[in-house]
Amino acid sequence: MTQDQPLYQQNIDGVLEQSVGAHGLQPDVFSAFLAKTKPALNNIIQAAQDGGLPILSVWRERADLDACAPVVKHLKAGARDVVIFGTGGSSLGAQALAQITGYRTAGHVTPDDVPRVHFFDNLDADGLAAAFENLDLKTTKFLTVSKSGGTAETMMQMLTAVDAVGRDLGASALAKHFAVITEPAGNPLRRLAEKHGMAVLDHNPMIGGRFSVLSNVGLLPALLMGLDAGAVREGAGEALQPILDGAAPETCAPAIGAALSVALAEAKGKTSTVLMPYAERLDLFAMWHRQLWAESLGKGGAGTTPIRALGPVDQHSQLQLYLDGPNDKLHTLIMTRTAGAGPRVPESLSADPKLDYLAGRTIGDLVDAEQRATAAALVNNNRPVRVFTIDRVNERAMGALMMHFILETMIAAHLLGVDAFDQPAVEEGKILARQYLSEM
Repeated sequence: MTQDQPLYQQNIDGVLEQSVGAHGLQPDVFSAFLAKTKPALNNIIQAAQDGGLPILSVWRERADLDACAPVVKHLKAGARDVVIFGTGGSSLGAQALAQITGYRTAGHVTPDDVPRVHFFDNLDADGLAAAFENLDLKTTKFLTVSKSGGTAETMMQMLTAVDAVGRDLGASALAKHFAVITEPAGNPLRRLAEKHGMAVLDHNPMIGGRFSVLSNVGLLPALLMGLDAGAVREGAGEALQPILDGAAPETCAPAIGAALSVALAEAKGKTSTVLMPYAERLDLFAMWHRQLWAESLGKGGAGTTPIRALGPVDQHSQLQLYLDGPNDKLHTLIMTRTAGAGPRVPESLSADPKLDYLAGRTIGDLVDAEQRATAAALVNNNRPVRVFTIDRVNERAMGALMMHFILETMIAAHLLGVDAFDQPAVEEGKILARQYLSEM
């Protein structure tokens, strides 16, 4: 069963009983779960129409992107480095989009005429100290992203950066070196920014962090790195449009994905879900998905555990477990049409009989063979696997994949009976951290 979309295809043959035996879904079981997604699809249509969930309408907007333009210009002016502070949803989506440019992939070098972008999403004392020591603050700009404007880790980074720049360049330089994205309501970050005349953009208060990638939270950094933010939104709109047009569950890719995930968990005990793209530029996309799935669905004993993997490298670290360990996982592979791409091995260098299978082949040929072999091996070992295929990693394809998984997550939350948009259990740790800090 293949769902055709302009920008991606989803094939779920490998999760069905006919392919993986007793570990797969029987047609009647899958159909029953799929039918239960219809109310969720109706809710999505209603929310998109009445504006109840801006994440479902922001893809149509362009005014907020226009508002980003002067801030992007401000951050680029005279900058060799741009540091972005933000954690979780305030950073992971932007990083996933950044990888379209090759960010954090082997062989990527930032051109001299483009600022080097650094995402400081994890609080680490040594790392931030090294940044202040090694970066030339005269040519470094800072973007701080926090919806609440009070996230402890982000505010610690911001306050120490303000101190470092103020001491090195003087308080009058702060407006030139900083910009902020935060909620319109007064909060510590916004008050700090306004006090020093820093550029401020509003974070939509109705879009939670892990759903914010299609807002200025994800797209301002994308613009900063030279990406087409409008194309990201166009791709997202293409993925959403079938639902808005009234697609039936059996023809709706996100509904199909949600139904099979929940059905495999509840009917077959598949309590973990592996996302394994075969493209280095989708590695951080898998990180973004991990937060989206875990924080949206892991409530009241519900949810499945998301696992990040990357092909082909994790064939040498995790695939043994996936093929021969506990059969408790749904495996999702994202393949690209990579055959024929990349450097080619000349015949003259592959005369060794143990290397002749590489003769005349490109790197893309080998990746293509390996991704298809992994999918086949999983099926042969009765491990449920679905496959996404995209032509290439670009803005429109990334926007479509992101919207697909946002929708899949929302629909899965409906099937599980949980609220996709809160995270109540996280608050306990925040309260305890503040208590421990006060006791130091």
